[in-house]
Amino acid sequence: MKRRTFLMAACAGLAAPAISVRPALAQGGRLKVATTFTILADMARNVAGDRAEVVSITKPGAEIHNYEPTPSDLIGARDASLVLRNGLNLELWFEQFLRNLDDMPSATLTDGIAPMPIAGGHYDGKPNPHAWMALDTALVYVDNIAAALSQADPQGEGAYRANAGRYKGQVARTIGPLRDAARALPEARRWLVTSEGAFSYLARDFRLNELFLWPINADAQGTPQQVRRVVDAIRQHKIPVVFSESTVSDRPAKQIAAETGARYGGVLYVDSLSGPDGPVPTYLDLLRVTCETIVRGLSDG
Repeated sequence: MKRRTFLMAACAGLAAPAISVRPALAQGGRLKVATTFTILADMARNVAGDRAEVVSITKPGAEIHNYEPTPSDLIGARDASLVLRNGLNLELWFEQFLRNLDDMPSATLTDGIAPMPIAGGHYDGKPNPHAWMALDTALVYVDNIAAALSQADPQGEGAYRANAGRYKGQVARTIGPLRDAARALPEARRWLVTSEGAFSYLARDFRLNELFLWPINADAQGTPQQVRRVVDAIRQHKIPVVFSESTVSDRPAKQIAAETGARYGGVLYVDSLSGPDGPVPTYLDLLRVTCETIVRGLSDG
């Protein structure tokens, strides 16, 4: 409680000077853009090119659902000209700060996407926020980034549109062949078992059945009831492999693999990029590594 009170006070303290001193452009005449997490930052950098400085409030490897920002996290965003966020109830931890900066332009990158509902837990029926994990929806993010940057910097609209077009081609070339490989698998193998229900958009795109322990990482993780439900489904459908995500413990997934005889297929990346020397320093790397791991795991005998 003391930490939350301190953070709210820090946000309020940052708000007044941020509103009065925030420049239209960053140092060197470039637009300054803040994003709520690392995946959005990398996407925005690819669209912005050299016309904008892009910063992420959360750090590589962070679990973004129940993140608690520190004052130092927020300092980098207070003089931005534009905030890019995911929406779909993902960044509730950022709402207090953004309300205090009520004149800061912001864009919600899932605008125009029909959200998939979460199934299970007290989030049942609420929108699943992980829409960046499928091809068609990822392209909407890129278009929304280009539109937001163009509104903030009209002189750069041509560059943003051109960069967005090139980047959308890269995204399609990264996901497309892996999506085709997944769709070609025998139907009995097309099951994606994970810890968090973070892959609904990807599973729909890849024509996979989705099974998970908990809907959102903020939930209780790996309860006996959750484990039993997944174990029973794996046995019923003879599912060969289970995965876990990089921002949570792999113990529940490995426990399920040991109990059912399924293989543990490895780590999937979904909520955060790694550092520059890690396995997924860019969004394209995250898509490639995650989708390759899924397809390889489902294909192995």
